[in-house]
Amino acid sequence: MNPRPLRILVVEDHDTLRAQIVALLRRAGHYVDEANDGRLALAVARAEPPDIVLLDLGLPDIDGTDLCAKIRALMPHRVPVLMLTARDTLREKLVGFEAGADDYLVKPFASEELLARIQALTRRAQLGQAYVQAIGSLTIDRRASEAHRNGVRLSLAPTAFAVLCLLADAYPKARTRSDLVRRLWPENAPESDPLRTHLYQLRQALDKPFATPMLKTVHGVGFRLESDES
Repeated sequence: MNPRPLRILVVEDHDTLRAQIVALLRRAGHYVDEANDGRLALAVARAEPPDIVLLDLGLPDIDGTDLCAKIRALMPHRVPVLMLTARDTLREKLVGFEAGADDYLVKPFASEELLARIQALTRRAQLGQAYVQAIGSLTIDRRASEAHRNGVRLSLAPTAFAVLCLLADAYPKARTRSDLVRRLWPENAPESDPLRTHLYQLRQALDKPFATPMLKTVHGVGFRLESDES
């Protein structure tokens, strides 16, 4: 269980499913607010800032990715967003990640998996931290989906930026290749080596223009970020 109860905002327009999720979370000891559309969700988030948002993509009044960005803009600190969706294509997921989603759960899902995903987010999302994370000369602004090194904006495609954020969440520890693949493509990973192109692009932007590389390969383990400042 979590060390403390969380305030969770459930945004889902399907009344029966929303009631089931709310009941599950309350049984697990959490404080739960709920909304069946985007307008109400924004009002609730303003009144009671959540620790985590469970967000349906298919809302009647606003697309879930747009609502995710609006909620991000409201919050002074980073709030993890778990998107609940029937959309399982890679393109849809990348759009969601670019809008600020931290994880995806494809409908239908098991209650145990939902609780496990929430626990995982609370462990890795650094609840209450600012949106901007600094590692040496590198700064990552998740709300703006931008990264800078020595004040220079890094040109990163959405997947390469997602890789950078995952490595930053684990800093200073390494993430395994399999863990990165599972988090980026939780349902259907591309064939062969899906990370190769994205890691190459990340190295070209993060390391090549600078004297000290920050993206390190840990042989037999995976990849990690290393500060360029002592």
